[in-house]
Amino acid sequence: HPEETATVLGADGFLATGDMGFLDDDGCVTLVERKTDMIIVSGFNVYPTEIESVVTAHSGVHEAAAIGVPDNYSGEAVTLFVVKKDPALTENELERHCRDNLTGYKVPNKIVFRNELPKSNVGKILRRMLREGSEA
Repeated sequence: HPEETATVLGADGFLATGDMGFLDDDGCVTLVERKTDMIIVSGFNVYPTEIESVVTAHSGVHEAAAIGVPDNYSGEAVTLFVVKKDPALTENELERHCRDNLTGYKVPNKIVFRNELPKSNVGKILRRMLREGSEA
């Protein structure tokens, strides 16, 4: 696939993996996100892992995954998929938690409760499957 290769392999020979991270003072690289998972809401970069960290800090949440979905108003909107730890957890309670702990444009427009989230063989949540609306 020469066309696909050309989009990720630069003239300098470096491979653009789409991984995003930072270099600390000791020279260690920490990967924090994939560029393809980033959500752009009204021109602002929204990182799913930030939303997921806030949501999973709620005592009633077992696990969560945030994705971007097309939105006519803002370009993309945040949809949140949640597996409950506490069966009594409500959408309103979780939305209030997000509003209290996230900047307004990062608050999910839609919250979907699931019994489980699609995962790879090593247990990584497959956001791609959620975007496609499929089950793993």
